[in-house]
Amino acid sequence: MYTGRKACINLKIPGVRISARKDNFLYDLKVIVVFILFLIVSACKNTNKPEHNPATKFTEELTELKDFFKIPGLAISIDQNGETIYSKYLGVADLEKSTKIDATTLFPIASLTKVFSGVLLMKLVEKGRLNLDVPINSFHSESSLGDSILIKHVFSHTSQGKPGQEFLYSSRFGLLTEVIEQAGGMSFSEALREEILDPLQLKNTFLLQDSSQLLQKGPSFAKPYLLDQGIESGFVDFGFSASAGIVSNLEDLAVFNSALDNNLLLSKNSKSTMFSPFAEDLPYGHGIFSQEFLGLNMVWAYGQYDCYSSLILKIPEKNLTLTILANSSLLSDPARLIYGDITSSLFALSFLKNYVCSVEEMTLIEKQLPVAKRSGIDKEFFRKKLLAQALAESYMARYEPERLASSAAILRKVFSAYPDYLTYANLNLLHNLSFLKDVAFFMELGEFKEFDTQLVSIGEKMLAVEADNPYVNIYLGTFYDRNGNMQKARFHFENIINAKNFSNNWYTQEALAWLNTNK
Repeated sequence: MYTGRKACINLKIPGVRISARKDNFLYDLKVIVVFILFLIVSACKNTNKPEHNPATKFTEELTELKDFFKIPGLAISIDQNGETIYSKYLGVADLEKSTKIDATTLFPIASLTKVFSGVLLMKLVEKGRLNLDVPINSFHSESSLGDSILIKHVFSHTSQGKPGQEFLYSSRFGLLTEVIEQAGGMSFSEALREEILDPLQLKNTFLLQDSSQLLQKGPSFAKPYLLDQGIESGFVDFGFSASAGIVSNLEDLAVFNSALDNNLLLSKNSKSTMFSPFAEDLPYGHGIFSQEFLGLNMVWAYGQYDCYSSLILKIPEKNLTLTILANSSLLSDPARLIYGDITSSLFALSFLKNYVCSVEEMTLIEKQLPVAKRSGIDKEFFRKKLLAQALAESYMARYEPERLASSAAILRKVFSAYPDYLTYANLNLLHNLSFLKDVAFFMELGEFKEFDTQLVSIGEKMLAVEADNPYVNIYLGTFYDRNGNMQKARFHFENIINAKNFSNNWYTQEALAWLNTNK
């Protein structure tokens, strides 16, 4: 109790010494209270939720995706500024022997070979031995392609339709093998070894020629697998060209990526040409995809055989590279990366959300569809993620029919939350809508007509831009055929057959078969 006597009060608080007489007691008390409040606030700031650990979350999501797609084995690394900041090996290289995957495990990388070929071609340009603006026929006297198709058109996958104006991933890229050989004066394998493999000392990267190489590599070579009636043993695609055929591992690919980042293989200008879109609104540069998402420049490539797949995703402004290798096709195939949109890949989205974009708390694969409203980057990323999951669910429905309902539920959510679907529609979405009908048709699940309105309107909008697009025409032709509208079906199938400057493909064969059957 205060007695009115003047005495000193010494209060000991860590880091503070307050000495005052009792008649200043109230003032000092206020000071103490303020200080204590300061300590409390500081403590609260220091006890906020723990800082996001991207490696932990990324590993959780990769494991989830591996199980979702039933991939036997994955090798994953993230490299930044020449150093590996993340590496993980999930699953096995050989199911029968339970051989674990590690950094040395070898995988056929399929179309990632195109990136190596792109470097070889740009080096020839730098040396003055190749001009990309000359006709491809200059190197292929027996080619049926017209002189209006230049090397740069084949190099950029813009050689079909109107040269230089339309992107369509094409097997014509293989014609660049002879270009490299003739312009360089040596075989493709010699050029690869002399210009890339030897200078970078890539001891575990080679061209796959025959089965004898598998015997030499033994257990370091990941076995191939297919998904059919469960996971089954697959086969290896032998042979090589500028399009595909390289075998490598994470260690060598990290060295190759670092050399690209640091301009050790190409000049800065040559790399810029290679990495930049060939034309505005096209998703491909020279030998590699180039795409923007949420203001972010992404350079990427994928590989896909029947039993292997691979992915490289580079964020140049961060000097950041993701590399994934798999011993099944399901790293690439479900996302339809051939259409040129990396955001259709759940693997890529997991990397982006955990290491690049500020949406790391977002769930990757939705089990129960949320209803919370989103805005800004969060909203755009969320829509992309839902569409990627819907596409993946529809692909897996061929093995697990119940996923048809899962894909439909997600699409229902998307069209409800983002009703202006024509503004974001693309080939991936059109494929998703068409594929759901395919699954229902071939698995005899009854007619699936829920999204017919969207399918037709999206297809018609896309044909208004590219009337000869074979994918859009095959989807619409099939749609009208199953709905009994033979006139419209014929129109779209004939569009495919009569289109000028298109190479034969699966859609050509299906269109021709339909027309021969329905004369």
